[in-house]
Amino acid sequence: MKIIILGAGQVGSSVAANLVSEANDITVIDTNPDCLQNLSDRFDLRTIVGVASHPSVLANAGAKDADMILAVTNSDETNMIACQVAYTLFHTPTKIARVRNNEYLKHTALFSQEALPIDVLISPEQVVTEYIEKLIGFPGALQVLDFANGKAQMVAVSAHFYGPLAGKNVSDVCSKLPEIEIRIVAIFRAGNRLFRMAAQKLNQTMKYFLSVPRKIFVHSLKT
Repeated sequence: MKIIILGAGQVGSSVAANLVSEANDITVIDTNPDCLQNLSDRFDLRTIVGVASHPSVLANAGAKDADMILAVTNSDETNMIACQVAYTLFHTPTKIARVRNNEYLKHTALFSQEALPIDVLISPEQVVTEYIEKLIGFPGALQVLDFANGKAQMVAVSAHFYGPLAGKNVSDVCSKLPEIEIRIVAIFRAGNRLFRMAAQKLNQTMKYFLSVPRKIFVHSLKT
């Protein structure tokens, strides 16, 4: 796959490092020649010094034949304009952009195909905010993951020292908490997954993952 990455900062460099190892044809554009030199010294990829949203720079990078453009410069405006240019002039199939300023994000109509043709919108700050909101919604949770469009969730928790699960076998969890529809799907200790779960006794050194309906509150497991 031919991929053009706009921005050689931390995000762009990290993505380039991961994608180039998968035998993709990678080109990175940035205004900082030192960042680009560092990348080209480490990886087998092409670099171009220039403003990422300029049509001539994108053309030189091969936007006409690119399968994807990933716009992750430090400028929201550059990222958005680059996607528009890629769509209008080069018909690039997939356009991904990082946009961080809520002045743009709160107007969702801006990111429709009829406006700014961005296929995938990346907003790190929004992702962090939504993640924190999930944790607030599940007091005591270490991690919350959505499945089936949010209808079900996987929640990571640890057994509170005096909680109802401490010292109990996994096989006893459902019977100890009959009012809560949960299922333990994985248990980890010190980063290692434990098998034969039914025989495991839960304690505060473990991190365990539960599949739960959306409206289950994890503090029920810890009080």
